[in-house]
Amino acid sequence: MAEHNDSSVDVPEVDATNPERSGRALRARRFPTAKKQTRDVATIENRASRRSRRRVHPVRSTFTVAAVVGLVATVAIPAFAAVRGTSADAMTLQQVAANNAQSIVVASEVGPASLDRSGFTATTPEEIKKKKDEEAAAKAAAEALANRISASSSTASSSTSYSQSIPLVAPGSGLVRRPLMSFNNFGTPYAGHRGTDYMADRGTPIYSVADGTVVASSESGPGWGVYVKVAHNINGTNVTSLYAHMDWGTRAVQVGDTVSAGQLLGQVGDTGRAFGTHLHLEIVVDGAYMNAESWLVANAG
Repeated sequence: MAEHNDSSVDVPEVDATNPERSGRALRARRFPTAKKQTRDVATIENRASRRSRRRVHPVRSTFTVAAVVGLVATVAIPAFAAVRGTSADAMTLQQVAANNAQSIVVASEVGPASLDRSGFTATTPEEIKKKKDEEAAAKAAAEALANRISASSSTASSSTSYSQSIPLVAPGSGLVRRPLMSFNNFGTPYAGHRGTDYMADRGTPIYSVADGTVVASSESGPGWGVYVKVAHNINGTNVTSLYAHMDWGTRAVQVGDTVSAGQLLGQVGDTGRAFGTHLHLEIVVDGAYMNAESWLVANAG
């Protein structure tokens, strides 16, 4: 019997000694397409991975370049500024201010400012407290004096014996009259004393020595206490008469009042710097102080 051999069919040989190997070889020969497809898929994945890595590289490169540029700028700019600051083109503060249309005050234009202390010379806390205490005491004294004056004025205005017991006009006639109808004696003169003291009892009426106008009337004169001052024109001569140390609340005239010779002005007291009740009378003729008693002797009617 003849043996049939078909050369067109490629039949794999079978390894009889290893059936498993022979089976894989047979399957590989029978299914070559599946193996090829597996290799193609792996190739595609590798190519895609390489493309992805290539796309990331430019971003990283850009970031790296930017970081390097920033570092160079950080180092270079201050150095450039330092070099520029020492050059002849460096601008001063005055030039910058001029370019900005502003003005600055330089040290050479600043002078010591005077401190207005308003007369307050205390510098330590103790001095300041002492000064404030003195001011408070002075204010309290002024208020007390004002209250006393107010009370005295009220008492005098409410008294009914004032107009009944005190004559409003002194007896006599003439251009010049004596200020008191009677007095006990003269006070002892002393250096700097510009008037004449007439010792009299409290409440003794005081009259104007001549016609005139009241130019001062106060309850708190400087040393005079309660006083009245009258300006006169006697036969063309300017004369002023001042009546000091009157009793509280007894002034009968105010500034601007016109008075006649012998008109009541007030009553004797001891206000101000006075020792004992008396009238302090000052006579000034054409600006010169006169001895009041001598002037009255020469002029009183």
